[in-house]
Parts: sequence; C-alpha cells; structure tokens
Amino acid sequence: MKFRGPIDIQIIAITIIWLFHVSGIIGILYGNSQWFVEATPINLSINFFLLVLVCWETLGFIKITVLSFTVGILAEMLGVNFGYLFGSYQYGEALGWKLNGVPILIGANWSILTICSAAIAAQLYDQLVPRIIIGLSLMLLLDFMIEPIAPILDFWEFESGKAPMQNYFGWFLVAFPLQFFYHFWKVDIKHWFTHHLFLLQLLFFMILLLKINTLQNLL
Repeated sequence: MKFRGPIDIQIIAITIIWLFHVSGIIGILYGNSQWFVEATPINLSINFFLLVLVCWETLGFIKITVLSFTVGILAEMLGVNFGYLFGSYQYGEALGWKLNGVPILIGANWSILTICSAAIAAQLYDQLVPRIIIGLSLMLLLDFMIEPIAPILDFWEFESGKAPMQNYFGWFLVAFPLQFFYHFWKVDIKHWFTHHLFLLQLLFFMILLLKINTLQNLL
C-alpha cells in the first residue's frame, strides 16, 4: 500500500485505533474477556507506534517523547519500589515486561498521555498557563477513570485497595514539567490523531467504569 502523504497515514492510523478500541470494549464486555485484557500490551504498543509514525517529523516531538517516557518510568520506579510520589502500589502482569517492577509500556503510556493532552490544550489556548492547566486536567481526568478499573484488569493495585489522594498529587508533580516542556519546546502537532487517541482512551475506560460490576464478574 502506498501513502500519498501525511493525511493518508493519519486517516489509516485513526481507523486502526478506532478498530482496536471498539473491538476491545466489545471483546472485554461480551467476548473472551481474558484474551482481550491480555492483548493490552499489543494495543498500547500499536498506539505508541502510530503516534510516532504520524508525528515524528513534528519539531520537538522526539524530545518530548523521550523526556516523558524517561521521566514516567523513573517516577513509577520510585513509586513501586519506595512508595514515593503516588503511594504504595504494585503492577500486575497485564501490561507486559517489567524493569524494576515497572512495565516498559508505562513509559510509552506517559508519552501518549502527555503528548495527546498537550496537543489538545494547544489548540484551545495560545497562552502557556491555560495550556498547562488544561493538559494537566485531561491527564488527571483519564487517571481518575482508570484507577477503579486497574486492579480488575490486573494493571496495578494500591496497597490500600484504592488510589489515595497522594496518587493524584504525584501525577500533578510529574505531569506539570512534562506539560511545560511540551509548550516550551514549541511542539506544534497539527494532526487530529492525538485528539482521537485521547478521546478513545477516555471512552474506553469510561464505558468499562460504567460496566464495572459486569467487569468484576467477567474477570
């Protein structure tokens, strides 16, 4: 298949993520739930690969991707091994290979969330402060949606059984500099892929959250 230009790649990438997320929702709720949950690393890897494929030529994209990946992994290692930043928690097996107790794909997820939320914020406001506030709010909103479902899906689980307030404060501390550097480096993503990817993740976990009782019975 030949791509005539960036628009073609973006359309194909958007189609793929819609297909995977919708299939995942249907599969987890009405199909082979365990199989679809176990396929989470594949889905997250594809999301990250497509994000890089669509946006890699954007000025500053590689820098913010590497920074958010690295900072995210290091912050999670502090959390898992020492209880710093987010509280006392451990990762399950659903997210794949781990380094010092932290799945490698968590770094990719920090990159995805940072870039997608900042790209949306950048199109809403020109000023730095509102952009950072919106980006932070979007990241915290998604984490708030994921936390009740994470133990059920074997993503991660807090020692107390649910995410403490420290977790959200920790997210703020880690996400703030990442949001700042996205705009400081003047990353200017024009593609709509980032918007679709964030929306799909939000819808995915929102639907699972609404069906949490069904989910508990299935897994």
